[in-house]
Amino acid sequence: MNWDRVEGNWNEYKGKIKERWGQLTDDDLQAIEGKRDQLLGKLQQTYGMAREEAERQVNDFLEEAS
Repeated sequence: MNWDRVEGNWNEYKGKIKERWGQLTDDDLQAIEGKRDQLLGKLQQTYGMAREEAERQVNDFLEEAS
C-alpha cells in the first residue's frame, strides 16, 4: 500500500496508528493530518528514534495494513 491511501483515509487509519504508537496523542494525530513527514517527525520526537528507524517502522506499518 502507498501512503496516499493512508492520507486519503486518515480518520480510518488514526486508530491503527494509535494502536501501533500508543504514545501519540489525539492532538498529535490531528496535527499530523495524514502527512507522512509529520508522522515521521513526531515519531522521532516522541520515541527518540532516528529518521531511518521511523521510516522503517512506517514502512512496516504500511505493509501490515495492506
